[in-house]
Amino acid sequence: MRITLLSGFTATAFILAMAACGGGSTNDGPPGAKSTPPGAAAAETKAPSGLITAADITLGDIDAKMVDSGKGIYELKCQACHSLGANRVVGPGWKGVTERRAPEWIMNMMLTPDIMLDSDPEAQKQLEECLVRMPNQSLSKADGRNVLEFMRTL
Repeated sequence: MRITLLSGFTATAFILAMAACGGGSTNDGPPGAKSTPPGAAAAETKAPSGLITAADITLGDIDAKMVDSGKGIYELKCQACHSLGANRVVGPGWKGVTERRAPEWIMNMMLTPDIMLDSDPEAQKQLEECLVRMPNQSLSKADGRNVLEFMRTL
């Protein structure tokens, strides 16, 4: 009985260690070629229901009020796992994230991480790089858009 319980605990710990989020991307194209951010291709195919598409996001000049709000949300809900630099804490660092990922991918990862981790190949690759699965922080679309605006300034 004790061995079975310990084995179950060990298996659970292993599964939790393998479920995670991470960062980074590669450019497999020729040198100097502009690459499409990972996650952008997912927007070209039919996205699972409830996900944000590129058509749902309009980016313009940086909005200072949105940046301030997004920074506050980061400080409250994100900074324990994400640095503002390139280094990974638990999750990936945010420096340059808007250059590596499409805006709709970032929004979907913030707002619906479970759907993304179950359906998106790039999110699934990140599961292999970190030790903790990204939790759903219950952000509203407005909160997510504010955090995205803050990310654009990094």
